[in-house]
Amino acid sequence: MSVKKSKTQFVCQSCGTIYPKWLGRCSACNEWNSIVEEVVAATSVAAKSRLPETTVPQPVHQISTDNVKRFQFQGNEMNRVMGGGLVPGSITLIAGEPGIGKSTLLLDLALRFSHGPVLYVSGEESAGQIKMRADRIGPLNEQCYIYCETDIDSVLHHAAQIKPQMIVIDSVQTMFTDTIDSPAGAVGQIRECAARLQQFAKSKNISVFLIGHVTKDGYIAGPKLLEHMVDTVLYFEGERHFGYRILRSVKNRFGSTAELGIFEMSQTGLREVTDPSELFISQRDELLSGICIGNIMEGLRPLLIEVQALVSPSPYGQPQRSSTGFDNRRMSMLLAVLEKKAGFKLGTKDVFLNITGGVKVDDPALDLAVVISIVSSYLDITVERNTCFTGEVGLSGEIRPVARLEQRINEAEKLSYNSMMISKFNFKAKDFKNHSIEIIPVSKISDVFKLLFGKHQ
Repeated sequence: MSVKKSKTQFVCQSCGTIYPKWLGRCSACNEWNSIVEEVVAATSVAAKSRLPETTVPQPVHQISTDNVKRFQFQGNEMNRVMGGGLVPGSITLIAGEPGIGKSTLLLDLALRFSHGPVLYVSGEESAGQIKMRADRIGPLNEQCYIYCETDIDSVLHHAAQIKPQMIVIDSVQTMFTDTIDSPAGAVGQIRECAARLQQFAKSKNISVFLIGHVTKDGYIAGPKLLEHMVDTVLYFEGERHFGYRILRSVKNRFGSTAELGIFEMSQTGLREVTDPSELFISQRDELLSGICIGNIMEGLRPLLIEVQALVSPSPYGQPQRSSTGFDNRRMSMLLAVLEKKAGFKLGTKDVFLNITGGVKVDDPALDLAVVISIVSSYLDITVERNTCFTGEVGLSGEIRPVARLEQRINEAEKLSYNSMMISKFNFKAKDFKNHSIEIIPVSKISDVFKLLFGKHQ
């Protein structure tokens, strides 16, 4: 009788590229010594996974979506990021830095899930540790089952008996199967375990949440195939020393990827932030120079962010350029525009920039607030407290228009701002006379400084 031999392959542990022989350097991701030998059994689910035999081709107009009903979470933030709720049979991958709160977020969802049983599988903590966190988070869900196991076959066996509506895997890098001759966390193990979970979720119509580790570069650990297999990819991010967390969608087959949810970490877990603009603006008794309020968009949500700048003479030969929450290279570009087009001598000055609240902003509409805060600190002149700014600064010193201006103005009105400075070219698209807030159009940064600082420029 012939015996099937196991297949041997060489897999890059950084990107998942498969090679027929060992190489010192991966040609796909350029990582050195990341290619290891893996033995794959002939019964691999990843190679044989398929839909049930009852599936037959159907005309698109005959396919019904009436029975697809989303499960609603308690609160609006998670529903917004998921595109309106949780789709049955979907697989969602949540990734983030260690200690950012991924396990706390999903345990909170499991404890508040009211649409059926939930199976919370942990390969990193004991049942006692999870129970201590559950007691701290809030009311316990009698239908939430805790299972501490790393064998994916055992997990799927118990899931078939419990028949949950939602499964949480914490984390997918700790799961393993005996069909792959490699340790847990290897590329082959992650790929195989994800394939088994995908097959189980689609056949049983059960929603699955996967917690994923990230590398030192901030990417999801394991093969890129993992992100292709899942339906939704969410990033949970934020500064560890601040209490605010942002849940950002980068892939969603059932909704928009422009949405995000904002949470605040507290002693009792994560709390939804319904009005984030007020949290990101500091409260103070007097006006200070170098502080400006920018109006930005995070996804489809408008936010008012406080920008702080400090400009001081450099005691060293090489001036320092440092920014927190803002791209350092873009700040250097804006400093060059200020020196070339506005005449401010910043070449011998140290410039420090900070976005309050620990958030990272990549909206170019913050450019105008950044240059105003820098000039305000340079001249040591304060900016009016009830004025906010939005606009992209071009290399020639022009103020370029921004998108979704209507939503930005509504957010400023809601927070009782008196005036808002925008690009003159935004008026071509719409008339803003119906708003109670004063709209100040500008076309160049020199016009901005004349209006704000006048003769002091």
